[in-house]
Amino acid sequence: QVQLVESGGGSVQAGGSLTLSCTAPGFTSNNCGMDWFRQAAGNQRELISSISSLDITTYADSVKGRFTISKDKAKDTVYLQMNSLKPEDTAMYSCKPTVWGGGSQACTHYWGQGTQVTVSS
Repeated sequence: QVQLVESGGGSVQAGGSLTLSCTAPGFTSNNCGMDWFRQAAGNQRELISSISSLDITTYADSVKGRFTISKDKAKDTVYLQMNSLKPEDTAMYSCKPTVWGGGSQACTHYWGQGTQVTVSS
């Protein structure tokens, strides 16, 4: 198991922005994709955005048009730019490397602790 680091969470007012980062050593060399999830208290975990090793991106309807996923291969880092935040975006956010786009099995051997996002009205 390889530890990845999620960062960038915090407390913002509705309408504000945050950028989350997920740094996963070996992410680029293993040709990984990346999923971003969130889980609000009492709710199931929700897949909100994904990016493949070929830079194909997807978004959940709940965040489409407000969130943007991107990556910096040189830094083994994937970002989630979150704009126009709403109180319902409050959750623990986590990232998970995937094999989407032809990644190696090493992409499934990461773990992280997540980063909390709190949006106040």
